[in-house]
Amino acid sequence: MSNKSAATSTTVRTEEPMDHSIDLGHGNSPAAWTCVAIMLLGTIIGCVAFVIGPAATVVFWAGVGVIFIGLVVGIAMKAAGYGVGGSKLKNTGH
Repeated sequence: MSNKSAATSTTVRTEEPMDHSIDLGHGNSPAAWTCVAIMLLGTIIGCVAFVIGPAATVVFWAGVGVIFIGLVVGIAMKAAGYGVGGSKLKNTGH
């Protein structure tokens, strides 16, 4: 009795090369940085509460609240013109 392994075929797909010359923005704006900084603070608060244990349940939910506030602040700043391509960030040449 011989043990022969069945030959398997693999289909390899090649994709077109990505054009890296296009500036995508990636959220590099005051609104994005402020949003992320506030949300990071909320995450740190939540992590500290998680380490403390069940006695810090209120502190954990306070951290979740800070994360939500960060999201609201980011959206408000974007609406105010501080997002990517926003009116407050336009270079007027002065």
